[in-house]
Amino acid sequence: MDPLTEAITVDLATQPVRALNAELHSPSSKAYEVLAPAGAHAVAAGIDSGISVDVRGHVGYYAAGMNDGGVVTIHGNAGTGVAENMMSGTVRVTGDASQSAGATAHGGLLVIDGSASMRCGISMKGVDIVVGGSVGPMSGFMAQAGRMVVCCDAGDGLGDSIYEARLYVRGAVGALGADCVEKPMRDEHRAELAELLAAAGLEHDVTEFRRYGSARRLYHFHSEQAGSY
Repeated sequence: MDPLTEAITVDLATQPVRALNAELHSPSSKAYEVLAPAGAHAVAAGIDSGISVDVRGHVGYYAAGMNDGGVVTIHGNAGTGVAENMMSGTVRVTGDASQSAGATAHGGLLVIDGSASMRCGISMKGVDIVVGGSVGPMSGFMAQAGRMVVCCDAGDGLGDSIYEARLYVRGAVGALGADCVEKPMRDEHRAELAELLAAAGLEHDVTEFRRYGSARRLYHFHSEQAGSY
């Protein structure tokens, strides 16, 4: 067997996360299996090649942060900031994610099979985020570019101070954030949504979703509207 295709197993019960990440930064294989993460922080952070990493268990803060090309699957729940500042590649969480999932991410695809806590997609800059469950308050806050799909409900403050990101929500939405409004679903948006759902491996009727985006009232400061900022 080609050694590059044979998966390497790393047991975090016996090896530190720093050693794991050092190996992933200069990989000797194209596939890795990580055992016993036990809520460790920064697991699989800083990957910059097209390797695949399966993490068997729950992780702490900033798992798969700064991912650039890797395919990381977390078989469990993820703490704060999963896939933070991701550039490209795919990160999947089979459970739930804590707050700030996909924060400041520039590209790639983040899939959360369960639900995400508050500020999911905060300041997203081009990433695609698909959440199979619900998202908490202030999700999409200051989202600049990219797409976020929520297959259940969204908490209050959705899209607060949003720029040009597109938000699709299938369930109930709480009070919208500042300058976020519901927008028409045209054919181009239904096609885009269908592609995102397919990429995430989810099957939903696109006609059940509503689209939200910027009303573009906060792009420039106006003193008479200071109370809105």
